[in-house]
Amino acid sequence: MSTLNSTTPSRAQHIIFIVVTVSFWASLYTYVPILSPYLEHLGASYSFAGLVLGSYGLVQIVLRLPLGIASDRLKARKPFMMLGMLATSLSCLCFAWGEHMGWALAGRIMSGIGASTWAAFTVLYASYFRQEHMTRAMGLISLLTAAGQLLGMSISGYLVEEWGWSATFWAGSFIGIAGLLVSVAIREPKQSIALQPIRLSGLLQVMKEPLLLKVSMLSILAHSVLFITMFGFTPSLAIALGANKFDLTLLVFAFMIPHAMTSFLSGRVLAPRFGSWQVVAVAFVCSALCTVVMPLVNNFSMLLITQIFNGFFQGLHFPLLLGLVIQHIQPEKRATAMGFYQAVYATGMFAGPFMAGWLNEFGGLNSGFYFAGILGFVAAALTWIWKKSQAEHELG
Repeated sequence: MSTLNSTTPSRAQHIIFIVVTVSFWASLYTYVPILSPYLEHLGASYSFAGLVLGSYGLVQIVLRLPLGIASDRLKARKPFMMLGMLATSLSCLCFAWGEHMGWALAGRIMSGIGASTWAAFTVLYASYFRQEHMTRAMGLISLLTAAGQLLGMSISGYLVEEWGWSATFWAGSFIGIAGLLVSVAIREPKQSIALQPIRLSGLLQVMKEPLLLKVSMLSILAHSVLFITMFGFTPSLAIALGANKFDLTLLVFAFMIPHAMTSFLSGRVLAPRFGSWQVVAVAFVCSALCTVVMPLVNNFSMLLITQIFNGFFQGLHFPLLLGLVIQHIQPEKRATAMGFYQAVYATGMFAGPFMAGWLNEFGGLNSGFYFAGILGFVAAALTWIWKKSQAEHELG
């Protein structure tokens, strides 16, 4: 087993990583708030929209684990981060090249390729911290994720309203290319080079870790809810309630600001005081309630209120689940564990919006939100069950 290098990364290294990470998520999410309305603009059915929205996760199911293994074996994170930045830029360019459903599907697939490299980001950032500060590190990177998403999503509605659909896609590509250029300056800690590549026996051991499997299942459900709602059909519901494209920016702020705040607070304040499992369970119950209420509102202002609470509660569980994944995993196996985890929860990114799209096709737009609410309640029940079994296991 390798030992960790005690060298602390400089402030400049942290800043470079922050800029690249924020650029990565801003580029990926610049067009997300207008994606479902854009697909309706192209004449797509709800089922095809669900396919496009879900393709983002489908690609990650296939690629995330192999990329995590490759990162471990090559003892490198930076090349994969640069690949991710390139793919996010190309995703936006695909959308910008023409108003066609084929280009939209290609662009979303390319964004899935970019997102598949996220394990390299998380493992590199984890290497900047000591083992006992892992939950804090994951809370910080979750905050960076939310900040990047907020930055990208907040400008999309304004750009569409002022300059048309393509302006949003060009802006996303510019942000991605800028992040790619900055990523050249990233330096990996020496510990990343000293680690031994994972072997097949180690891979199987990581994939059979009970806690990893449980957390991955919960994350599937969490991402299903998220990609059905804010990153899926919530903007379409807003348009149906009379919102214009600029109002989508308000929708983004209503969801993402509380989401970013609680992503930061959950690991630093709430989990140490109440316990990670308890916070995750409460978050699932409350976000499920917020989701099932959404179809019942009759104006855009009320929808904004639901999104404030939904963003708050959905922001609680993501960093805690992320921290639980690698908390007990050896450093040389973390990229593989993270790649497995992210490949598994990508199932939710695909299956959630895909199934919701078909439900919406036959039962109307509200059907998908009721379905997402049910998934949230199921996740809460599983969390309470596994919380008890995990406590018994640790005592034993």
